[in-house]
Amino acid sequence: MAKIAIVTDSTAYLPPEVTEKENITLVPLSVVFGNEAYEEETELSAADFYDKLKKTEELPTTSQPPLGKFVETFEKLSEDHEAIITIHLSSSISGTYQTALTAGEQVEGVEVYGFDSEISCMPQGYYVMEAARMARDGETVDTILDRLEDMKQSTRAYFMVDNLNHLHRGGRLTGAQALVGSLLQIKPILHFENKQIVPFEKVRTEKKALNRVFELFDEDAKKETSIRATVIHANRQDKAEAIKKQLSEKYPHAEIDVSYFGAVIGTHLGEGSLGIGWCKM
Repeated sequence: MAKIAIVTDSTAYLPPEVTEKENITLVPLSVVFGNEAYEEETELSAADFYDKLKKTEELPTTSQPPLGKFVETFEKLSEDHEAIITIHLSSSISGTYQTALTAGEQVEGVEVYGFDSEISCMPQGYYVMEAARMARDGETVDTILDRLEDMKQSTRAYFMVDNLNHLHRGGRLTGAQALVGSLLQIKPILHFENKQIVPFEKVRTEKKALNRVFELFDEDAKKETSIRATVIHANRQDKAEAIKKQLSEKYPHAEIDVSYFGAVIGTHLGEGSLGIGWCKM
């Protein structure tokens, strides 16, 4: 019997080859256009989402996985696992984490342990991949959870959006009201603080915003011997690849990759958004 199963939600945006190789179970969130709901990643790819977004006047909404989906997932995993660690996007921007915990209480025959990543996208995925690696190596639940908490101390993510309309209308940005009047004049740098998306700094151009994030990355990258970073984009693959190249050349000791804001997170950030996340490994 495999000892520990690792579960996460679709907003980690892990590549399929990673979830297959590491036996990671994904529970999808959904994006809703009008009366039509689509599970992201399984029923609606990021590319199709942004294409669809351009053709609609009304912003889509998002919804967390239903309780029954988690119960079903956990019950199936209980057949050949002794414990489940379920890792999710920040509990302050979605009820997914709490729903997973509630489902875990309803499933018999297996212990379910939750981990609130307090973030989303590939930085969330870092926790998932590390947990999967440790589970494969036979580590205990407590050892894995302690390692994830340790990673949390060095995990950073900063991102910038073309405008704050999506976040503001979705109620996902604390303090947005103070920025709304300046939307056309600034490119705010955002980050997660106390599990919520909040403004970090106000900058007037995307170039200046990126340079400021590069400065923040430099502070950590030059003092760490092992660091992993991801450039995250909302339908801006070429720009993301250019940033990756720039960072890889300057920090050869860092592992840099490219990820994306999928349908659910893209609903709240909007097309054109860019982000950089990193963690000491």
